[in-house]
Amino acid sequence: MSLIDVFLSTLNISLPVFAMVFIGIALKRLGWIDQAFVNTASRLVFRATLPAMLFLSLIRADLEHTLNPWMLAFFALATIASFVLAWGYAALRVKRHQRGVYVQGAFRGNCGVVGLALAHGMYGEVGLSLGSLLLGVVILCYNVLSVVVLAAYQLDEDGRRKAIDWNSIFRHILTNPLILAVVVATPLAALQVSLPEWIETTGDYFASLTLPLALICIGATISTRALKTSYRTAVSASFAKMVVIPLVATLAALGLGFRGAELGVLFLFFASPTAAAAFVMAKAMGGDEILTANIIALTTLVASISVTVGVFALRLNGLI
Repeated sequence: MSLIDVFLSTLNISLPVFAMVFIGIALKRLGWIDQAFVNTASRLVFRATLPAMLFLSLIRADLEHTLNPWMLAFFALATIASFVLAWGYAALRVKRHQRGVYVQGAFRGNCGVVGLALAHGMYGEVGLSLGSLLLGVVILCYNVLSVVVLAAYQLDEDGRRKAIDWNSIFRHILTNPLILAVVVATPLAALQVSLPEWIETTGDYFASLTLPLALICIGATISTRALKTSYRTAVSASFAKMVVIPLVATLAALGLGFRGAELGVLFLFFASPTAAAAFVMAKAMGGDEILTANIIALTTLVASISVTVGVFALRLNGLI
């Protein structure tokens, strides 16, 4: 695939996503959707359609030919390291009530949609298998760490600091629909269990609601006024997500000997814009969903440029 093809395939993924965000803005401005719709749709995505999408992606993964435990372990460790660094920075430079959202926006990528689609576009079925396997690690790491950091900065009804309830955190983790989908799907994928065709087709229809609903909700929540008041925080988180973390993590992967499709998929996952699920999670746990939506919008906007530059640099040096 030439550089032009890579650039165009990236645009074909990033631009439609960003267009859906603007559709959400337009629908809210026109009064065709309201806050009640956003609340209901967000719950539907988080509790049902997104878990269905993850479940189907995992049970279709080719474990026999693409499973590399070292690759999965590296991604998990790199994700945890980026989470710790983002939290350390937020503790020093970000307002307390925005720290949880900042950290989630800085480390949580849209691997399940943008990352997986880019991997498939660059490497075909091999990329799809590698990406699906990584997706299991992604979901467990992202959701566990997101629950921890968002719970750490929750406020009570009076707007005062809420003491960390570790029992509540573990309960959130154990009952998180996304984590449950991964836990149920992994043994089925290992045993190569096939679902009846009609169930898979129905599941695909249902899971296909995830992206448009999530992105429309993001657009409906974006506030230009909020962006003016918190643009530095949004830009800082976006810079960490789209530049710092992909650069450092990819250099670490190079140092450990990853090359070819594995290195390429790792880079694409690290360089994916902030996940739409971050908005759903922030809203579900009482975080600043407007700041989350702005971070998602900013990272999505620059993704086509940053991903293309990264792929160009890696290919120029014969690494992928």
